[in-house]
Amino acid sequence: MSTIQDKIVVIMGASSGIGEATTKKLGEQGAKLVIAARREDRLKALVESLPNTDITYAVADVTNKDEVQSVIDLAREKYGRIDVLFNNAGIMPQAPLSDLRIEEWRQMLDINIMGVLNGIAAVLPIMQKQQFGHIVTTASEAGHVVFQEGAVYSGTKFAVRAIMETLRQEERKNKIRSTLISPGTVDTELYTTISNPDRRKWIENLQHTIGLKSEDVADAVAYAISTPDTVNVSEILLVPATKVD
Repeated sequence: MSTIQDKIVVIMGASSGIGEATTKKLGEQGAKLVIAARREDRLKALVESLPNTDITYAVADVTNKDEVQSVIDLAREKYGRIDVLFNNAGIMPQAPLSDLRIEEWRQMLDINIMGVLNGIAAVLPIMQKQQFGHIVTTASEAGHVVFQEGAVYSGTKFAVRAIMETLRQEERKNKIRSTLISPGTVDTELYTTISNPDRRKWIENLQHTIGLKSEDVADAVAYAISTPDTVNVSEILLVPATKVD
C-alpha cells in the first residue's frame, strides 16, 4: 500500500497547474486533502471532480498570514494532525530591471517568498508538537540559474532554496522533513502573470512546446512524500528532456 494513503495533506495554490495536478494525484492515492487558493470557483470545481476523495477547500491568499493560518487550523481541527504542507503558490512576472517594475517586484517578494514563510510559520509549531511532518515547496530551475529579464523571479527562488535548506537543517531534530521541488519550464498558467506582452508570448510558446506537464511535477511531489520517514528527499530538480536552441 502506498504510504500516501490517509496522509493529511494541505495544498496551497491548488486551483490550477501543479497544485491542481497534485491534488488529483494525491487524491487518487488516498490522501486526505485540504486545498486552498484565491479562486473559489476553481477550488469548488476541483473538489466536485473528485467525488471519491476526502477533500475540503478554503479560500486563502498566501500573502495573508491569517488566512494561511486559518487553512492550517481547518486541517488540524478536521483531522487532528497535518502530515504534509505543500507550498505551491507563485507568480512569474519578467522584464528587464531597467523597466523599474517596482510593484511587480513587491508582488513577487510577497507571494513567492512571504507566501512560503507564512505557510511555514502556520504549520511549524504543529509539526514540532507532533514530532513529525513534511513541508514541500515549489521553487524553480530559476533558483539554480539566472537569466535576462528574470532577475527578481530568480532572486525569489534562490531565496526559497536557502529557506528550505535551512528549514531542513534546523528541524530534522524534530523529525520534520523538507523538500524543494525545482521544475524547469512547465505547461501551466504561470505565463499569464507576465505583463510584458512579447516576453509573455515567448514564455507561453516555450511552455506549450517543450514544457513539462503539471502531472510530471505532481509525480515528483508524490514520490517525495511517499518515501520512508528515515529518508529526506531535500530537493528534486526536474527539467524538460527536450532542449531549445
